[in-house]
Amino acid sequence: MQLTTALHRNQLEETIKRITKPYKLLIIDEMGYLPMDREQANLLFQVVAKRYETGSLILTSNLPFGQWDQTFADDATLTAALLDRLLHHAHVVPISGDSYRLKEKRQAGMINRMPPPHLNDADDIKRKRNSKEAAPSH
Repeated sequence: MQLTTALHRNQLEETIKRITKPYKLLIIDEMGYLPMDREQANLLFQVVAKRYETGSLILTSNLPFGQWDQTFADDATLTAALLDRLLHHAHVVPISGDSYRLKEKRQAGMINRMPPPHLNDADDIKRKRNSKEAAPSH
């Protein structure tokens, strides 16, 4: 990941500016395809926070919002903060139906259809975060 390399080379601020500033549109494809460790999740959050209300962002994912915390090192707080920024001015376009790549396999019964993501999953993440904060520590 470019951001991790930049962090370790002390070039993070310059790299984030290079990624976020000159472009009217930033596209992040396949969010959640690979899980992120805490450092990577924090770096992505910095990019989204820097981009927030300054430029357009298109983000694609096959995961429902309720599973995003698993992608971001099981950090429900970071995930909720990220979703707050992403969804604030967002136009969410849920797409359902057969994947054009997997359509033949589904028709042959080789794989099952996955349910479409739910728009209220962001609320599930917030509830999960709040229940962790409210839990007594031992």
